[in-house]
Amino acid sequence: MPDLGKADSAFFDQFIYPHLGADRDEVRVEPAHGVDFGAVEIGGQMLAIATDPVSINPGLGLERAGWLALHILLSDVAVSGLDPAYLSIDLNLPPEIENDTFEAVWSVMDREARKFGVQVVTGHTARYQGCNYPMVGGGTAMAVGDPEDLVRPDGARPGDSVIVTKGPAVEAVGVLSVLFADQVVEDLSEADLAAAQDRFYDSSPVEDAIVAANSGPMTAMHDATEGGVIGGFHEMARAAGVQFEIERDAIPVLDGIRPACEAFGIDPWISISEGTLLGTVDQSGVDAVLGALADAGVPAAEVGVVSEGSGLIVDGERVDHPGADPYWQALEECAARAED
Repeated sequence: MPDLGKADSAFFDQFIYPHLGADRDEVRVEPAHGVDFGAVEIGGQMLAIATDPVSINPGLGLERAGWLALHILLSDVAVSGLDPAYLSIDLNLPPEIENDTFEAVWSVMDREARKFGVQVVTGHTARYQGCNYPMVGGGTAMAVGDPEDLVRPDGARPGDSVIVTKGPAVEAVGVLSVLFADQVVEDLSEADLAAAQDRFYDSSPVEDAIVAANSGPMTAMHDATEGGVIGGFHEMARAAGVQFEIERDAIPVLDGIRPACEAFGIDPWISISEGTLLGTVDQSGVDAVLGALADAGVPAAEVGVVSEGSGLIVDGERVDHPGADPYWQALEECAARAED
């Protein structure tokens, strides 16, 4: 397991996967490395479930902190193709958090949940010694719908087209450029820095996933978190037992991404990109899905195909999984410099 960031596939397969409790017949999607959600069929309805940390970083500003916290919680369940509906949340808050600070963050989370028709149904809230920003708890998001509408994480099939929204390093650039603008202001033009900071509010795939699933025959969806676009493609291919063949130049790259990644010393293609939806779609529905995303104002493109085999081919060359995500090291180094 990397020193920073999520457990890799070797750690998962050795320590986690063999110990998952009892086997239940109604479970339709089980835990696997790189799989965003689980699913259970109950009474003719499909319940998709995903759990993530509650991440609140006051350095982003309370509006941004609350916005990102809620969207992270909904992202993984949104790629199930079912509409998010319920949220269970545990808040283990640092002792220093003031009531006004909590109210400001929570009101934004409430606002964003209402946009998607999501209700908080249970939870736990307390201040505890030893709890620190930004990881201040965890939450479980749930989506409910027709079993036929479930988009399985292992559903990519040979012959499917691969689509991508927004492109690489969206979250990495958005967060780093907001938190540490002073550290790169001499390396970026005013326009590039402003564009990099604008990427912050692109750091959610929730709308992307809902639009895509409702507009065409999506066979799999995944958000490009740890390991970025390259890591996400690997995870999708591994889950389905197929090969992805990708053309790098076809992937959209938003304004500010390349110069900001250079300034922060990170590779955009393997850096965390919450907000980037990776999807596979039956070729008959590519135009419909891309058209619906365009109508919603979401940049997207067809970037490759799914084929027989395994792993990832980019521009005709086999590409390995990146392993560690450089975002975490950059975040740690920038935070250390900020304290000096």
